[in-house]
Amino acid sequence: MTIYALSSGAGVSGIAIIRISGKDTFKIINHISNGKPPRARVAAIKKFNKINTSELIDEGILIWFPGPESYTGEDMAEIHVHGSIAVVRAILDELSKIENCRLAEPGEFTKIAFQNEKINLIKAESISDLISAETEIQRKQAVKIMSGRSSEKFNSLRTKLLKILSNVEAKIDFPEEDLPDDVIKNIKNDSEKIRLEIEKILNDQKVGERIREGFKIAIIGPANAGKSSLLNYLSNRDVAIVSEIAGTTRDVIEAHLNLDGYPVVISDTAGIRKSQDEIEKKGIKLALKRAEDADLNIIVIEPKSVEFTGFLNDLISEKSIIVINKIDLGYNNINQQISKLNPIFLSIKNQTNLDELIKRIKDKLKNKFVNSNETLITRERHRQSLEACVQNLKNFEDKNSQEDFDKAAEDLRLATRHLGMIVGKVDVEEILGSIFSDFCIGK
Repeated sequence: MTIYALSSGAGVSGIAIIRISGKDTFKIINHISNGKPPRARVAAIKKFNKINTSELIDEGILIWFPGPESYTGEDMAEIHVHGSIAVVRAILDELSKIENCRLAEPGEFTKIAFQNEKINLIKAESISDLISAETEIQRKQAVKIMSGRSSEKFNSLRTKLLKILSNVEAKIDFPEEDLPDDVIKNIKNDSEKIRLEIEKILNDQKVGERIREGFKIAIIGPANAGKSSLLNYLSNRDVAIVSEIAGTTRDVIEAHLNLDGYPVVISDTAGIRKSQDEIEKKGIKLALKRAEDADLNIIVIEPKSVEFTGFLNDLISEKSIIVINKIDLGYNNINQQISKLNPIFLSIKNQTNLDELIKRIKDKLKNKFVNSNETLITRERHRQSLEACVQNLKNFEDKNSQEDFDKAAEDLRLATRHLGMIVGKVDVEEILGSIFSDFCIGK
């Protein structure tokens, strides 16, 4: 089956790019274009016509990429035409009439590239992240992962585990053979080194996920303290309804921001207070949960508030900023305990000291992302596989110390498999290859 899709953005544009991939690509482009077949990887000006009537649709550029030297590894082509909605629709309609040619599913071109071993899973994911990048730090992270740094690291660790596994398999399959003493001794040492190295990778404060998904900030506090007004100010638009009526915000309202190149997901939450309203009580529960999961909490209170003391003690931590709003109403009687928490005194109404709050938020962001150059994990999928790998290595070390080699080998196989899942490579035959290349068995 040959697939096609619009690869450039939908809507009116100067140029639109339609991509085709599959075994019938060459036949298809000859159907829809006139003249001699194009030379490989050379842009050629072509007229694109309706298949049955030869009516001209548009004149543009055709590029032919014969497989396997293409993005997908299959025969592939790109049609570059004027980016009007009518032109694109006409080209796609003609392609849909061709036998064994269908519209591609989301991500199918990259999926085929992976299946044809043109890219691994990590690179496929980084391509998606690059397309979705909204901030400079997200772009840099995606490009860094695309360059293969993470893949090389995980493949290197996997290769080392395969080496250890080949030694253990040899010990099991050929118990009467005398393996070198240093080989047996190194099995434990090498597996422990790999486990410690993976644990170090895992101890990254989830910076990669934060960059990819956004630094999570929750605005919390009692009702009518100015939380929604703060969200609207930081978002530079009216995201949340602002009202003097307490309990207006009941659900969590999110806004995605670009704060000096850092991706931020900021949430306005329900005012925390004692309430008999069941819906409001659920909103308060959601607010406390969002505060628990956030990377940073902005706790907004007002000088005359007496309702914050119940929850404030539980939420104050290194990941919180205390904001005392409405200083335009006076703030001479601030609780001494609050004053010791280095609060920011501001007036959202008069836009007083808001620059100081933004500076404090930026400082928190920079401290969290300071180690982003060492990031190897960008998705929860990677983290779960590495955590499972570490657990299997611990099990292996325990059984190996008891010389229970059969069960220990299974734990090592699982550890290797979890590493392979990250890059999309799981191949038992590699173990045999390692055995035969390193041991002269059967000589």
